[in-house]
Amino acid sequence: MGLQRADVHHSASTWRQPAPSAASPERSALVESMAKRILAVGSGRLLVGIDGFTASGKTSFGHELAERISAAGRPVLRATLDDFKKPWKDRHLYDRESGEGYYRNAYDYDELKRLLLDPCGTPEATSAVLCSIDPLTQQSHAAETTALAPDTVLIVDGVFAFRPEINRYWDFRVWLHVDAELSVQRGADRDQDWAGSEAESIHRNRYLVAEGIYLQEVDPVPMVDVTIDNSTFASPRILTP
Repeated sequence: MGLQRADVHHSASTWRQPAPSAASPERSALVESMAKRILAVGSGRLLVGIDGFTASGKTSFGHELAERISAAGRPVLRATLDDFKKPWKDRHLYDRESGEGYYRNAYDYDELKRLLLDPCGTPEATSAVLCSIDPLTQQSHAAETTALAPDTVLIVDGVFAFRPEINRYWDFRVWLHVDAELSVQRGADRDQDWAGSEAESIHRNRYLVAEGIYLQEVDPVPMVDVTIDNSTFASPRILTP
């Protein structure tokens, strides 16, 4: 890969997780190989979607990919679907807290398309928005734009990334596999700070139920470009080429 490192632009959201430290040579090699595959798709603007169960490691993998791709000289935008949810203040207007309600109602796909995906997918567009509403502060960042270059690579992570509403936008699709119980365990451990004793229940009865609906209705895994077993962070494995 090239020597001239390009910039990585991140969302302004306070929900943003830090980039992970290098876990192992094995993981670094896998991420490097994925970056090369993505760059081989083309020299123009590219949109990459990373999906998988909650707490499967999507955000960390997105950050790792961004570092490898920027090292090759391609500017990168990083975004997460959690920054394009409907305002929490409007939750009384619809069910967002059951599993089915979360799947049907939590995300604002119209805003996601208008602010981020349509601009990034339009060669003539010169800027995009990386965050609509901060999940923690509920502050709107919809007026804050980031410049788009002709060769920008957008990397977006989030559950339900391959729903019919937005699936057509992706040039490359990654599915991170972990089993359901590991997803619940990881998610509950991660969210103890804000969810407390309710963390496991939220993950089991809301997120896991929502993901089950997604798998049944959309069946996203067969449509992806690569499936990676991310059960052990230091030893990920490619399951499908």
